[in-house]
Amino acid sequence: QVQLVDSGGGLVQAGGSLRLSCAASPRTFSPYVMSWFRQAPGKERELVYGTSWSRSDTFTTSSVSGRFKISRNNTENMLYLQMNNLKSEDTAVYYCAAAQSAAKDVTTAPAYDYWGQGTQVTVSS
Repeated sequence: QVQLVDSGGGLVQAGGSLRLSCAASPRTFSPYVMSWFRQAPGKERELVYGTSWSRSDTFTTSSVSGRFKISRNNTENMLYLQMNNLKSEDTAVYYCAAAQSAAKDVTTAPAYDYWGQGTQVTVSS
């Protein structure tokens, strides 16, 4: 059974950094795309950063471009999100997610088959 476990969230001051991690199991799991989404109170879940699992393609949203960076370790089945220069508007619950195919638009949540439990990121101004 596929399981995603995300971690690394916390409380940080504006301008600070955090690194989120997502561990995917079993080791044989090989998704088409893995991404980070976030959801702030009262708002819809939105894409933050995504990556092809087998190629170097990545995609992100303009609000975090240049501040966040996604990376992965295929051998360890780990996904990371390095977040720098954090702003108060980055406050949200962050989720890692995996899509097994490109049947749906991978920039939207319905495309994803598996989700982590979420990790809270709070940025104080």
